[in-house]
Amino acid sequence: MTRELDTTAPADAPVVRRRGLGRIAMIAAVAGPGLVAANAGNDAAGIATYASAGSQFIYGTLFFMVLVTIALVMVQEMAVRLGAHTGKGLGALIREQFNLRLTALAVFCLLLANTGLVVSEFAGIGAAFELLGVPKWAVIPPAAILLWALVLFGSYHWAERIFLIMSLAFFAYPIAMILGHPHWADVGHHLIVPHIEPSKDFILLAVALIGTTVSPYMQFYAAAGVVDRGAKPADYPLIRADAILGAVFACVISLTIIIATASAIGGTGPLNSAAQAAEALKPVAGQNAELLFALGLIGASALAGAVVPLSASYAIGEAAGVERSVSRSFRDAPLFLGLFTAQIVLGATVAMTPVDVIQLLIGTQVLQGLISPIVLVYLLVLTNRRSVLGPAANSPRYRVAATAVVVGVASMSTILLVQTVLGWFGLG
Repeated sequence: MTRELDTTAPADAPVVRRRGLGRIAMIAAVAGPGLVAANAGNDAAGIATYASAGSQFIYGTLFFMVLVTIALVMVQEMAVRLGAHTGKGLGALIREQFNLRLTALAVFCLLLANTGLVVSEFAGIGAAFELLGVPKWAVIPPAAILLWALVLFGSYHWAERIFLIMSLAFFAYPIAMILGHPHWADVGHHLIVPHIEPSKDFILLAVALIGTTVSPYMQFYAAAGVVDRGAKPADYPLIRADAILGAVFACVISLTIIIATASAIGGTGPLNSAAQAAEALKPVAGQNAELLFALGLIGASALAGAVVPLSASYAIGEAAGVERSVSRSFRDAPLFLGLFTAQIVLGATVAMTPVDVIQLLIGTQVLQGLISPIVLVYLLVLTNRRSVLGPAANSPRYRVAATAVVVGVASMSTILLVQTVLGWFGLG
């Protein structure tokens, strides 16, 4: 927990300076979970989904992404508010506030969603190396072993910095967007005017955009990150700012990916390969676009390939009330480390199968979108309860807005499910 200030010290200038430095240190310690959680969506599956939106529907999904941005801001804010005011992660609160069956449902949904994400991260690593001429079967197994070892043997924080630096390659998308000379009038029009197509392809991609932007594990990670930093209710204004700015920043990058891809290959239909997705970076890197895309994809996929299963293990450990720490041995934390290991093994194994990588990446985000409403209901109920948050519970207006977000996400998922079922009977 964060240390209280020494109120017995004399109120002279040196103490004020020390307190000022302490406040800066506290800010550095607390800020971050919201930013990291929100930007985690810009991984292999996220890039594939946003790029596919640009290639299929050009600027048609931009207004929808504005709505998704608003939803992400509200969802992340509720998650970090729970962590700051209760000192508990979302998994622990679900275990305390719901019965065993509902807790098991939440755990199952999170584990299912995260396992799909881990598959997509290893598929992303394989696709990136295939762009460099290396077959995925030669890369995915050693990558899985390396990530597993880095996390379990305590050197992951060092490797994380390298992966983050590699992921910065995707910051070329805003530049690519400008250099791609999009039709700015069309961009502005689609940002403020709703555009909905009743086709199954549009609904499928819309649900995938929800899944990759408002991914279920992000809420668990954001709340747990706040708790791990020992934040208190007094720190909430700073934590709230971090969550909101992080969500907006992540979605701005997502919008630039859609616009850059639309400018490069918009209207050509669904993506067929990672090489096609790399076309959007040609205005920045020219003939080296595939190399730049591959480096970013490796970094983002490797980072998420470890963080995603780790976050699921933490959340499920909280829900089960068992030991959860990477510093523990298998004997001390068998469920925590066993779940992490199982997700890595399963994810790498499925990613090795001869599947369409782009469809796999987008498909995992559709799964995220279908599961998101379930997790969001737990989050909404918890933040509505004054018995949990006291005066920090959702206000009547915020409750209405948050409910509208959950209903909107659930409606999109329901429409997709209905279309899919009707398609099975030849009625879609």
